[in-house]
Amino acid sequence: MKTSPVRRIGLMGGSFDPVHAAHVALADEALRTLALDEVRWIPVGQPWQKSRQLAPAADRLAMVQAATAHEPRFVVDDLELRRAGPSYTLDTVRTLQAQAAEAGLQADWFLIMGQDQYANFPTWHGWVELLERVTLAVACRGAVAPQAPMALQSHPHRQVTLGLLPMHVSSTEIRARLDRGEDPLSLAPALVSPAVARYIANHQLYAPRRPNLNGHP
Repeated sequence: MKTSPVRRIGLMGGSFDPVHAAHVALADEALRTLALDEVRWIPVGQPWQKSRQLAPAADRLAMVQAATAHEPRFVVDDLELRRAGPSYTLDTVRTLQAQAAEAGLQADWFLIMGQDQYANFPTWHGWVELLERVTLAVACRGAVAPQAPMALQSHPHRQVTLGLLPMHVSSTEIRARLDRGEDPLSLAPALVSPAVARYIANHQLYAPRRPNLNGHP
């Protein structure tokens, strides 16, 4: 009996508020380094570790779709946006792996993340079980290899390193610059893709809030 090949699937989760050039560079590097069949982008629904209000889910989803349209191996999944309650990566991985099993699909799963996420990984919900289900694919910062946090050092886990040139870009910086009134189109392509910049401009996302003419905040 002929067996189906094992697919190699990367998981790229985040608030993507907005998705930026470093996100795309990391996913591209994961495709190349790990010989992935796909990278599944999963915008977070309700991030349990963030207190600030995110941009609307529909806008964040649309921006990810715009940023990833150039690569057919990028798949955008709205699983967490459709699920009620806090978004836990473990729940998402369980769901995706159950769906794969039902479809008779064998897969190796890689959870793509930056060093900050790696350092905070022991604070994640159900992180010990998550280690059993995925390989952690961690971006290095230039020549600096990822350093496992103390709690992970006592838990054997699969981890691979993704080489990535330093990119001085963050969603926080982009939101701040737009809040100061910068033209979204001026941020492309260094910080966001032209398609994302156009979406932000057309939907007036992250624009400075106009003062209320009635004198109320």
